[in-house]
Amino acid sequence: MSTGVSATDRVAQALRAAGVEPDIHEFPQGTRTSQDAADAVGCDVAQIAKSIVFRLERDGEDPQALLVITSGPNRVDTAKAGALAGGRLEKADAGFVREHTGFAIGGVPAVAHARPITVLVDRHLSAFETVWSAAGTPNAVYPIAFSDLVALTGGRIADVAQVSP
Repeated sequence: MSTGVSATDRVAQALRAAGVEPDIHEFPQGTRTSQDAADAVGCDVAQIAKSIVFRLERDGEDPQALLVITSGPNRVDTAKAGALAGGRLEKADAGFVREHTGFAIGGVPAVAHARPITVLVDRHLSAFETVWSAAGTPNAVYPIAFSDLVALTGGRIADVAQVSP
């Protein structure tokens, strides 16, 4: 999906179109992991809204993308998330992620995807008024009100995190 517009510009345009003024921060050292992003912006790692794309498999249908936005330290319980989405989840490879979102793994934002995508939002993020999301590259993030994140993505707040033993 080459439009001549940078990935971060696409995110900024999508946010503006939805009535949210973007405040994108870029960090040369990168924000590839949740901890990297939290360290860069000076927030708790739990405020990082990491976007993970899965292949959603349903019997008799082509695979679809499912975006799970989870709190930084949490791992997605694929059985729970798959059941909520009505199918089975499999790991998505880089090509599938780019095809469905228009972004590379490591910088997938919550908005501005190439195709419509079903979104589940980790209920743990609701503990924060503001969360930080990837802005289209592995070195760019932006703050967004949790309520705006849910509204802009059309996401369903759900219990998608693995329970720690």
